[in-house]
Amino acid sequence: YMLSRGCSLIIFFTFATMIFKAKQIAEVLNGEVVGDPAAQVHSLSKIDEGFEGSITFLSNPKYNSHIYTTKASIVIVNNSFAPIKPLNLTMVKVDNAYSAFTTLLEYYNLAKNNKVGLESPVFISSTASYGKGVYIGAFSHIGNNVTIGDNVKIYPHSYIGDNVKIGSNSILFSGVKVYFDCIIGSNCYINSGAVIGADGFGFSPDENGVYKKIPQIGNVIIEDNVDVGASTTIDRATLGSTIVKKGVKLDNQVQVAHNVVIGENTVIAALSGIAGSTKIGSNCQIGGQVGIAGHISIGDNVKIVGQSGVTKSIKANQTINGKPAFNNSDFNKSYVHFKNLPKIIKDFHLLEKTFKHDH
Repeated sequence: YMLSRGCSLIIFFTFATMIFKAKQIAEVLNGEVVGDPAAQVHSLSKIDEGFEGSITFLSNPKYNSHIYTTKASIVIVNNSFAPIKPLNLTMVKVDNAYSAFTTLLEYYNLAKNNKVGLESPVFISSTASYGKGVYIGAFSHIGNNVTIGDNVKIYPHSYIGDNVKIGSNSILFSGVKVYFDCIIGSNCYINSGAVIGADGFGFSPDENGVYKKIPQIGNVIIEDNVDVGASTTIDRATLGSTIVKKGVKLDNQVQVAHNVVIGENTVIAALSGIAGSTKIGSNCQIGGQVGIAGHISIGDNVKIVGQSGVTKSIKANQTINGKPAFNNSDFNKSYVHFKNLPKIIKDFHLLEKTFKHDH
């Protein structure tokens, strides 16, 4: 497999293994080679686990000592790094070593996921259509009127229901289920076991207290550049759409209920749950195991500390904590008193006894 960037670099990938030279790396990363420009690498490694033929990086000064002992052939370093001992390796100096290494990881991941073609057996409806460079793994089901963009990868044992649309360059890993009428944008990553478009949790009790199912006839819309973690579930709307907007990142085992809207570039950590019809703003950061009640609004740029319980609407630009959640600064002040509560009660009883004795 071959990639090029700005026509200045050609990287050859064979079975997800990279083979390239320090000079080529420096060109694509706008860096400077210090050492052997012809030094070759074929693998990625951590600096403390480097081996001959691997490339690694050093950005945190805490790990400086490892550059003198690593067996890696090439190390990406910041321009500011100056070795204090001789090095038996080649350096590539860049403005930001961490960011530069991330770029290489992106190339590596792209090559690893560059499967193309239709495996057998698969079911693809005669009314479905798909673009160039598509991969559909064995035992997958592609329903009626499905539209799949270019370079989409659908791994084995996946289910794509009728009328689903999937944008270009998206990847659906093994076992993903996408129910009918749902829409997935471009450049999305949907990890294994995720369920997109299952029925929202809608039931209504009759006069005898027996719960009757309310039909869920809406859909889910996932916009571009969204990541969905393994075993995360996003329920279809009762009416209208459950919407996950551009750039959202959902961790593993997150529950998004019917008619929820999640704003652009919001990130939600694992085991969090959002009840129905709640609106979450853009650029929010939500920690793990957070529970959010239904029919409330959370403003832009809100940060919610892990294990918080959010029971009412939150205005923009706040950090909240606790069960029920409130301003994080107030929570920390209150927690100091909470930790001291046994002593406070003991002192109170002592004062009470003293008062009674004096009177």
